[in-house]
This record gives sequence, C-alpha cells and structure tokens, in this order.
Amino acid sequence: MQYQLGETLRALRSRDGKTQEELAKALGVTAQAVSRWETGSCYPDTELLPAIANLFGVSIDELFGYRNDRDKKVDAILRQADGFSIKSRGDGEWLDACIDVLRTGLKQFPQNERLLLALADTLSETGWRRNCEWVYYDDEGFIRHDYDRHRENKYWAEAIAICERLLAVSHDGAVVAKAVSLLVLLYRNLGEYGKAVACAERMPEMKHCREVLLAASADGKAEARYIGELLLRMLHIFSEQLVYGLIANLHHFDSDLPVRKVKGVIDMYGLVCDDGRFGVYHDDLVKLYLYLSRLQWACGYRDDAFVSLDEALAHARALDALAGGEEYAFTAPLVSFVRQAPGEGDGRTAELLPDDWPFWMNPDYGQVEREIKADPRWAAWAARCRE
Repeated sequence: MQYQLGETLRALRSRDGKTQEELAKALGVTAQAVSRWETGSCYPDTELLPAIANLFGVSIDELFGYRNDRDKKVDAILRQADGFSIKSRGDGEWLDACIDVLRTGLKQFPQNERLLLALADTLSETGWRRNCEWVYYDDEGFIRHDYDRHRENKYWAEAIAICERLLAVSHDGAVVAKAVSLLVLLYRNLGEYGKAVACAERMPEMKHCREVLLAASADGKAEARYIGELLLRMLHIFSEQLVYGLIANLHHFDSDLPVRKVKGVIDMYGLVCDDGRFGVYHDDLVKLYLYLSRLQWACGYRDDAFVSLDEALAHARALDALAGGEEYAFTAPLVSFVRQAPGEGDGRTAELLPDDWPFWMNPDYGQVEREIKADPRWAAWAARCRE
C-alpha cells in the first residue's frame, strides 16, 4: 500500500510540474520526507493525507490507487468508445457502433454521468455528420442558421435532452462545463438564443478559466509550462474565432481583408513557436493555410494560393510524423517546458488534404473550387499529397 502511495505521489507531482521541494514546502515537511514517501521507505502521517489529496485535487482513496469495480467498468466502456476515434475521423462509419457501446453501458449503469455525457457528445457529433449544419446569409449579409432543418435533427434533440438532464442533477464541474459547451451550440442551431446565452453565462469569464488560473498558480518551471500551455491554447481558440468572425459577415469578403487577417493569425503561431515546431498545432496551420489558399484565389492571388497549399502539405506531413510517436517536447523559448501526449491521428492528414480543402466552407466557394481545380497545379499538388 505504501509503495502504491509513493508511485501515485510521484506521478501526481510530475503531472503538476512540482519538485519535491515545492511539495514539501506546501505541506510543511522536508524534501527528504517527500523523497522517502515516494520510494516507499516511509509513510506520511495520517493527518497529512487530506492535505495531500486536496493539493492534487484527488480523493484519499485515489492516493492509494483504490478504484472500485464500477469505475473500472465505466472506464473500460469509455475506452472502447474512444477507440472509434470519432472526432478525428472524416467519415461516419463508426458512429452507430460507438453509440451502441455507450447505450449498452448505460443499461448497466443508467445514471452514470460520464457515460451520459459521452453519449450526448457522440450524438451531437453524429448530428453534424449525418444532417449537416445548414446556414445562409441574410439580407444584411450576416450568417444565419436554418432552424427548421436543424429542429428535425433527432441526434441533436436527444443530445439536448441528455445535457439538460445533466445540468439539472450534476455537481461535477467538468460534466457541467462539457454539457454547457454542447448545449450552447445546439441551442444556437435551433434558434433558441435565450437558452444559449443563459448556458454560456453560467461559465466563468476568460480571466477565471482553468488555463489562466493554472498560469497564476505556480512559479519557476511550473509557471513557465502553464504559461506556454495557455499561449498555445489561446492561439488555437483565437484562430478559430477569427475565422468565424470573418465568416459571420459576408461584407468582409468584399476586399482582401480576410487574406490579411488569416495571414496575421498564422504569423502569431510563428511568434510563439518561432522554431517552426508546432506539435499538434500543426493541425491548426493545415486548416488555416487551406482556407487561406481559397481566399487568395478569390482575390486573384493565384500563385500565392498554391504557395499556401504547399505550406498546408508541409504542416500535414509534420503532423503525420507525430502519429503514434512518443511524447512531444516543444523547444521554442516561450513553450520550451510544454509536453504533449503522442499524436492520436492515423497518419493520413496529408493524403486527405484535397478532400478537406478549403476546410471552412463559408462563404460559398463553388466558383473558386471550379477554377482552382482546373489549374494544372492542383492535380500536381493533389498527387504530392498522396505520395
């Protein structure tokens, strides 16, 4: 039991980027005592256990590695569902199988919030894949959702019902946050703006989000790591919102403003990762360059469009090289302490680029597609993607 505690302490301390000295200071003991706990040569006083558990945000049972049979079975069901890799696939082949696994699990554990949330998330994704998101531009040039079509989406209807149920009963902050994030988009798509806004207002403002608070929670190398993670995460969110901001108003596309904005956000990635090593964020750059090529072509920058396609391919190859590899270590100064788990993709990002182009579909890109694909350079680029 002591050995299990020592292993757990070492793993939790590594997870949070704390040194033995930092942990000892927080608990009012010596670093030597922490070292002995981790090697299993001695055991912390009983009265310290609640403080240790609280410091790492776990239960005392978890410190000793105790997991009841129910949790283990639920974990196994969720691992099986995760194994379908629904979010990273471009097709809908395994959607029904994943839903069946979760429904079967809920027959055994009908009130389990983690299974309910996973089912709601999968149903939401299935609704996007099977029924699509129907949008149009109104008379003023602002994007709108086709509520009538969306209300016929049975997957979204069930996902909403599950999330509403979870919000009514759950006391788990992580469950509530995920349920809210699903509901905001689904309510929006159904034109229920009041409900969407009410859900969004339940969540803390940006300066109180987890990533910002983690950056403020430590110093030394841990602080540097948390800040690096915050910068990368904010870049990811900012880049998506910038594109959505452009798409929201059709009049933005009356000039080359979208080209300049997308190039600007790409430059921001280079500002943070100035050595050209972006880890999983190569995926963001793939999408941005694909969209940029579409924008450049529409503005008459035909040669630049193919330069952007080549950039997308380069980032796709860098991303594919990470699939199934080892832990990734960033090396640029601002993010040099950030580590990421091995890539989870299937190593086919580059191969699928011609199908994924231009990634963001709005506004209508039909004319650009006909023109750019008629250029001989497109076929040559598509062939390189398959090499």
